[in-house]
Amino acid sequence: MIDLKRLRDAPEEFKAAAARRDAGLVSQLDDILKLDLHRRALVRQVEALKADRNHASEEVAHLKRQRADTTELLARLKDLSKMIKDQDQELREADRSLKERLLGIPNPPLESVPEGDASANQELRSWGELPRFTFEPKPHWELGETLGILDLARGAKVTGSGFPFYTGQGSRLVRSLINFMLDLHTQEHGYREMWPPALINEDSAWGTGQLPDLENNMYVTEDGLYLAPTAEVSVTNFHRDEILLGDQLPLSYAAYAPCFRREAGAHGKDTRGIIRIHQFDKVELVRYCTPETSSDQLELLLGHAEAVLQRLRLPYRVLALASGDIGFSSAKTYDLEVWAAGVDTWLEVSSASVFTDFQARRANIRYRPQPGAKPEFVHTLNASGLALPRTIVALLENNQQEDGSVRVPEALVSYMGVDRLTPNGA
Repeated sequence: MIDLKRLRDAPEEFKAAAARRDAGLVSQLDDILKLDLHRRALVRQVEALKADRNHASEEVAHLKRQRADTTELLARLKDLSKMIKDQDQELREADRSLKERLLGIPNPPLESVPEGDASANQELRSWGELPRFTFEPKPHWELGETLGILDLARGAKVTGSGFPFYTGQGSRLVRSLINFMLDLHTQEHGYREMWPPALINEDSAWGTGQLPDLENNMYVTEDGLYLAPTAEVSVTNFHRDEILLGDQLPLSYAAYAPCFRREAGAHGKDTRGIIRIHQFDKVELVRYCTPETSSDQLELLLGHAEAVLQRLRLPYRVLALASGDIGFSSAKTYDLEVWAAGVDTWLEVSSASVFTDFQARRANIRYRPQPGAKPEFVHTLNASGLALPRTIVALLENNQQEDGSVRVPEALVSYMGVDRLTPNGA
């Protein structure tokens, strides 16, 4: 949630930052400022009325001690009580409306974010050599069928389109990637491993900004729980409504979780194979830090996600997303895109984002800089480390051999127990 005090104190600066994301936000912020003025006027009115009531009550008590007539004052007290009741109701409505509007405003982008829509995204660097073949490389869905490791048809039969089966060595590949990523992040990057719930409640979804922004993309149960679209939601809310100690920060968590997304509005896009599916696996990285360190923490987080691709020897590029392309809660985002030779394109496998205090305000996550100091909001960050489906796409397509087999990256051999996927694999 945006900082209302910052908006009050520097409205033009704040509106200019928000306009870099969406010019239409300026009028919404003007409405919020007007509503905030109205709310604060109501607070003053209610406080004045309550002061009058307290004074009148004291006068009534005084007159009663003097055995004087209190009829006029009691009538005045009755009128004041009704006015206070009405004003309190109006104030509650103003509070509700203000909070609702604030929750619908996205995080203003940082100054370092490029301005524009997705066409203004900037490629910062690339790593690795694109694979070259002496034959026509196949897409992953053909490789998966030939190798017997991916069954899309039966997944569609059992559940529906976008819910694949991994079988045999395909299942082992998924498990190996998860274990490899978790081992790398916990043993070398210092993350604490988490195994979060697959379901989240509404407060958690509001806390990280999935609500209201991504409501149509989440699966919801009859009792109001949501299937987690990413472990970011559960792990960030792990410290909701808590006050952390300054010397605890930064905190870093790595979590594997199945992820569920409707992909509403994405019909017709990447429908073949496993590039865009409704259930997928992901290792998520979440960090909490102090405001003055969050910029450095974002670069560190990005490096941890990059390390996975480097160990797997998968060529990738780093993009700085433009202000009109970053997510609702993000203040700055880097995308990692891996090259996939069979589909001849770059595929996003991770977004590393800093949310400043936006999520912390919504989830009420604070810290004390020093013992006894006034609590301040933490900064939160997250990145995929990595999402599996597109990583698997790149791994299969880039490492395919002319005989139909697929070479297993050296970093995964000890997890897989084989150095090659073959049609005869178990």
